[in-house]
Amino acid sequence: MKRLYFVVLCLLMITGLNAQHRNKRPKLSFNKSGKEKDIFLKKQWWVGLKGGPNLSKAVVEQTYSVVAPTNYELSEITKQYKHYKNLGGQATLDITFYFRGFSASFQPTYRHSRFEYTNNYEWTSAAEGSRLFQMKYTQLQKIDYLDLPLVAKYEFGIDRIRPFIQAGLYTTKLLNANKIVEVTKTDFASGGVNEIVDDPIIVGATDLFAKNHWGFIAGAGLNYNLGNVRLNLDFQYKYGMSNIASTKNRQGNDRLAGVGDSLDNIKLNTIAISVGCLFPMRFLESGFKSLDKK
Repeated sequence: MKRLYFVVLCLLMITGLNAQHRNKRPKLSFNKSGKEKDIFLKKQWWVGLKGGPNLSKAVVEQTYSVVAPTNYELSEITKQYKHYKNLGGQATLDITFYFRGFSASFQPTYRHSRFEYTNNYEWTSAAEGSRLFQMKYTQLQKIDYLDLPLVAKYEFGIDRIRPFIQAGLYTTKLLNANKIVEVTKTDFASGGVNEIVDDPIIVGATDLFAKNHWGFIAGAGLNYNLGNVRLNLDFQYKYGMSNIASTKNRQGNDRLAGVGDSLDNIKLNTIAISVGCLFPMRFLESGFKSLDKK
């Protein structure tokens, strides 16, 4: 009987030691090396929002004018464009699939673009070099687009801060457009200089622009992994490849034609800067720190 008690006692001690050993094993942490972390690092879906300012440049392919001069060159009244001067903005839904440093991203974007040009007309007296009257038209275009870009990215490194390069293409749909025309008149006929500023002409100009156009995207940026979220700084250059003006309705607005305006054939280039926040769709839970290094 004593031997039986001794054997039972030994079995209980062995069982207790095994239980303590199991309890002392470190729990799997996604912050350390492990299969789950490797899966997270190698393959992930990211979804989030980003937005910021943009600046645009109108690249003229063909110039058009309502006025046809007879005693001077057309170049004297050619529109003068201001490049990257008028601030616009964009807001983007970013849907990205990441795999081993490479990403494919779909980024539907609401984009508000602005660009400006001026016209100058002069009337002179019979006396050579004597100016009698001058008119300056400053024309601001405000255009709303829905961009549908597909972008490929490559990230460098595996630390919290991850620089990347990107390239892709986009197609865009016109949503709305407006034009503001400011007219400044300068009268020299009285012997002095008398300047008159008319009330601005504000008109809807959606019909003057093409319904769709497309282009290429190139850029770079930084991702910063903070816990379960990713902060994003994004630089994009959109290079327009097709005409944004409507060839059918170039002179379709009577008020604009009355001030001598006819929209040129234009390709639009845009520099955009965005900041945003992205969330992982795999292993999204409070106890999981996505990429924190220990």
